[in-house]
Amino acid sequence: MIPERLRVPVPDFRNLGAILRVLGCGNLLMLLTVLIRTPHLREFVYHMTVMVGRAELPLMALSGWLYWLGPWLNRLHWRDLTLITGCMAVALAIIFQTWILPAVDADAYLRGLLWAAGSSVAVMAYFRWRQISQMPALGEARILALTARIRPHFFFNCINGVLGVMRSEPKRAEQALESMAELFRELMRDSRELVQLCDEIELCNRYLELERLRLGDRLNVKWELKHAPLNAQVPPLMLQPLLENAVCHGIEPNPEPGRILVRIIRRGNMLDMRISNPLCPGGGRRAGGNRMALNNIRERLALFFDMEATLSTEEQDGEFRVRVRIPLRKEEK
Repeated sequence: MIPERLRVPVPDFRNLGAILRVLGCGNLLMLLTVLIRTPHLREFVYHMTVMVGRAELPLMALSGWLYWLGPWLNRLHWRDLTLITGCMAVALAIIFQTWILPAVDADAYLRGLLWAAGSSVAVMAYFRWRQISQMPALGEARILALTARIRPHFFFNCINGVLGVMRSEPKRAEQALESMAELFRELMRDSRELVQLCDEIELCNRYLELERLRLGDRLNVKWELKHAPLNAQVPPLMLQPLLENAVCHGIEPNPEPGRILVRIIRRGNMLDMRISNPLCPGGGRRAGGNRMALNNIRERLALFFDMEATLSTEEQDGEFRVRVRIPLRKEEK
């Protein structure tokens, strides 16, 4: 038996990125096949049109089957996955060449079957190579490294806040230290697994209470969670850095009180999170640190959700707005 940590995980075909890569690899193989078979380049367009006409629909049908069977295929080993994918590709080639677009002769029929089998094996080989190149050990190391880059500044601010009230309000300082201990406990947890949204929100509230030690009434945060699925699964330490970013660039440099608005709702099968904060006086921002935090989160989202997650920003009506959209996944009971 191969240890679980050493197994190469099979791709998640319910992920948009995986399906797009199947289509992309299939079309690339069509292109290479036509380039090899075409004796003269002037005939390339004709032969490519014929190839696409015969192979594109089966390729799209195979992608649909992979998506539909995704949860089951995700439990298979690579050998079984490759065998089943090859059988599906050959079955589709038989269906299309027999009843939908009949082959001109037996030789063309056989070539179609061989191309379907060979291309499916090639696509699975590509996915295996890609998964090996992004083995969990590598992904986990990058996630942990990105998480670690967020922590030091966060705790320096917390410690400074506690020092500021230690003599004047010792009870409040004691409560703050207890909150910091809880935060340390949360941050020392395994950050490679998704966590519940409600836990991430609780972590954020602990962080905000510590920031209020420094900023007092200047810091106002409004949560709009009426339509938020609190049992949704999100990457750990995703909202907290965004809130830290809003505090650092929207509240701290502004002498006047400011408000951070956090709105989380479900839109279909996506979780939509928006955070807005006031711009610095004069409309400026500490762009370097701002971009670093956002780029860190973009990379972590890509590691967890591939192409299905997005992070966008805009400046409008005197506010800096961040919008994060990730696939809605709920904890299985």
